[in-house]
Amino acid sequence: MSTPAADPLGDPLGDPLDDPLARERTHLASSRSALRAMREDVESLDIKDVTANWVNAEVLARQIDERIKALADLSDTPLFFGRLNYLHAPGAEQAEGAEGEQFYIGRRHVHDGDGDPMVIDWRAPVSQPFYRASKKDPQDISLRRRFGYTGGDLTAYEDEHLMDPAEAAATSKLLQQEIERPRVGPMRDIVATIQPEQDEIVRSGLGGTVCVQGGPGTGKTAVGLHRVAYLLYAHRERLARTGTLVIGPNRSFLHYIEQVLPALGELTVRQGTVDDLVAHVEVRGTDEAPAAVVKGDARMAEVLRRAVYSHVSIPAEPVMVVRGSRRWRVPAYELEAIVRELLDRDIRYGAAREALPQRIAHAVLVQMERSGEAPDDRVQDAVARNAAVKAAVKAVWPPVEPEKLVLRLLTDAEFLAVHADGILDEDEQKTILWSKPVRSVKAAKWAAADAVLIDEATDIVQRTHSLGHVVLDEAQDLSPMQYRAVGRRCTTGSATVLGDLAQGTTPWATRSWDEALAHLGKSDGVIEELTAGFRVPTDVITYASRLLPHIAPGLTPVASVRENPGFFDLRETAGTAEVVAACEELLRNEGSTGLIAADARVSELAEALTAAGIGYIDPGEETTADTRLTLVPASLAKGLEYDYVVLDEPQAVVDGEPDERTGLRRLYVALTRAVSGLIVTHTAPLPAQLA
Repeated sequence: MSTPAADPLGDPLGDPLDDPLARERTHLASSRSALRAMREDVESLDIKDVTANWVNAEVLARQIDERIKALADLSDTPLFFGRLNYLHAPGAEQAEGAEGEQFYIGRRHVHDGDGDPMVIDWRAPVSQPFYRASKKDPQDISLRRRFGYTGGDLTAYEDEHLMDPAEAAATSKLLQQEIERPRVGPMRDIVATIQPEQDEIVRSGLGGTVCVQGGPGTGKTAVGLHRVAYLLYAHRERLARTGTLVIGPNRSFLHYIEQVLPALGELTVRQGTVDDLVAHVEVRGTDEAPAAVVKGDARMAEVLRRAVYSHVSIPAEPVMVVRGSRRWRVPAYELEAIVRELLDRDIRYGAAREALPQRIAHAVLVQMERSGEAPDDRVQDAVARNAAVKAAVKAVWPPVEPEKLVLRLLTDAEFLAVHADGILDEDEQKTILWSKPVRSVKAAKWAAADAVLIDEATDIVQRTHSLGHVVLDEAQDLSPMQYRAVGRRCTTGSATVLGDLAQGTTPWATRSWDEALAHLGKSDGVIEELTAGFRVPTDVITYASRLLPHIAPGLTPVASVRENPGFFDLRETAGTAEVVAACEELLRNEGSTGLIAADARVSELAEALTAAGIGYIDPGEETTADTRLTLVPASLAKGLEYDYVVLDEPQAVVDGEPDERTGLRRLYVALTRAVSGLIVTHTAPLPAQLA
């Protein structure tokens, strides 16, 4: 591999015809001009004469607006980051004589005025060798060129001759620099640094569910987001109909990742939390951990199913339908057969309730036909709306309101005991029962786990809409009932599940991915493991991995592939003044700094920072040139990254959780948020597990 060729002054070197860097800059300038022309072409479209009505006009106008946004040229984002030189035409579709053609690989497709490609989308099949070709398997690539940028200016390139046996394989300096580049602001895409094992997951098919187990810094979140972008590229029409959704653990995390997909030109992916999915009621209360664990147990699904269907009663009286001068009698035994047949079909409660009046009406129509009449569908619909039929349906199969049903289960000990018999023991039932009566659904102080129960009951009554693909990040913290809630949103689609068992910080945290996939309804999902750490320095991940035997025995530790071991320091302090001093020290470096502390200590540290005149922001907010410090409660640190981190009082982080194992997992998360350096400050002794 050749060393990077660079122009430190940012000016063309010599004759442009002889200088590769100058030629590449010329291609970059031409590509940007072509992208502007593509955008101007869309902006100039006149749709007045091609839309049949105002609805079509609105839809088309929105599509054009989205296309214009997708073609935006971000000045500080490289339009292309690599180049491939093929030995032969890379596909049968290539024109004759295309041997040796070169392709520039970038974030989106760009073509010139004749329609010829100037930049190829990184997701296109022709781009795949950029990520997977190697000396052992060159995939018909003679040269792979990587580009280095400063801001939006192309300042360096680096060549790898894959077919040259005399050139030894080496680590790309530009690739390493891109991985280690300081992070300021929200998460960015990794299209220039995707590794072969990551690319395999990114390009896996739409039909299958993939579960990615990855330790800190392995890029699992980025892989999940890039898989969405790839699927939208490969299956755009299908996913445009069915929709896609990214689910994160909290708002701070979603704000941190929200710019990744738009930077890749994908603007239609919705983002939310599990709480957003199940927001049937306002959550104003909290559960003690034992109650939340029981409510989150998958057994609650059967309790709810029993409670819903307990409203169905077997008919004891016939139904008499009067039409004109005729009376039609449906006997009780025939009604019973209809009801039992609907129960045996195991369809949704609400769907069966809607079908029941039509079944009764059909029984009446059979009698009419036997008597010589010739009723049609309109007669059947009229009979189904008959007052006697409606009264019978209401008595036999009454409507069920999920919120009222769950409220009754949580407040009526006898009702719960009947439907939890043989499922929950007496202690478990007492654990989830509310101690005080509640007047109404609106007056109830619902907890987050209650909203999930209501969502389950809602699905028993009426099927939940399914999306084409769902990405579930930080999945290890979900309860079985939360997995079921997510699984309902992709029953006819697929999912990408991302997480790390070692970072499970809830009392109901996932014990195994096989179990999680079963609750999700995707037992056939493929489990992949990422173990190469690209973001966390060697010294930091080595120290944090001391906790693994205590929090996730048997889990493969992350092996950092960073050439730079990073900065790591343990400091025993006398108080908050030295914590603030550590923050000031790290802020002298380029990039972002995070001060992570136990939730209970955040207010004290905030006062100390303010007194020292150091500005800070909350998790999820964007850093600025003047404010690069984020004060992070340990409970919100998951999924976030900072160039430098000060971790305050590890033992306080552990003590802030309901049990030691959960506390140690929370500490593991906090220890692994640093990309370039970590200072651990402590007054109290460190947890024994770190010795």
